[in-house]
Amino acid sequence: MKEIVLIGAPTDVGASARGCSMGPEALRVAALGHALTGREFRVVDRGNLAGPSNPWQSPVDGYRHLPQVVEWVQRIHDAFLPELSAGRLPILLGGDHSLAIGSISAVARYCRENGKKLRVLWLDAHADFNTAEITPSGNLHGMPVACLCGYGPRELTQLSGEQPAMTPAQIRQIGARSVDPKEKRFVHEANIDVFDMRYIDENGMRHTMEQALAGLDEDTHLHVSFDVDFLDPEIAPGGGTLVPGGPTYREAQLCMEMIADTGRLASLDVVELNPALDVRNKTAVLAVDLIESLFGKSTLMRHA
Repeated sequence: MKEIVLIGAPTDVGASARGCSMGPEALRVAALGHALTGREFRVVDRGNLAGPSNPWQSPVDGYRHLPQVVEWVQRIHDAFLPELSAGRLPILLGGDHSLAIGSISAVARYCRENGKKLRVLWLDAHADFNTAEITPSGNLHGMPVACLCGYGPRELTQLSGEQPAMTPAQIRQIGARSVDPKEKRFVHEANIDVFDMRYIDENGMRHTMEQALAGLDEDTHLHVSFDVDFLDPEIAPGGGTLVPGGPTYREAQLCMEMIADTGRLASLDVVELNPALDVRNKTAVLAVDLIESLFGKSTLMRHA
């Protein structure tokens, strides 16, 4: 029986709006642990990590709250790595998306030390590939993919060791529909595979996921980084940077079920859930429903 570990990171230091620091508790209130236990997993909740508070200051040299983000991601890295090494499946309960620098850096270090291939699925309305030179805001939750690929301050780009956590070839972005103009050019230059909403509209979620999951094998560690603004705001209003036109409930379910079908999911981020902007915890309940599908719950009448 696989053991799942929940690790909360209650901070919004990298975000553009206050409130996602309450995300971990909203997921617990929505009974995430109970739902996973119902899927016949052993679930251990490590509680919340402690870290610096949000100073709510202006950007310095293109980065907003860089020292605080560095401290948070280091603590997440240090919490994730021993869980991975012990064969457990860690889930990061965020918190804003800058925190994925910590979780994915730990995953990348683990993969290098154990001879595994890394694949990251980035479920998000945004590309998160800004840098200090091109960011319109300085918010670090718009930069984690760039930092993980080596574009950013050394404290963030080399958290996993003396090289970036991943290459652009190791990530697949799904659901993008809001990308800054300079960021868009940079994504193209880096040659990242982005399955944006037009691609999903034209080809369907099934074909999109077949392409995003192609090449996975038993030596691949699959990490999913799930930003709740991946979903359409009509079904998920509890996010700080909502963008209309995201996946519907059924499209999101199919996405999660196809990931589950691979049997390769080995770590997970759930980020940018903002209870202050939600409606009766609706988004957290939906997120838990989708996470259950990631771990094998099927909404269809078919044999496992």
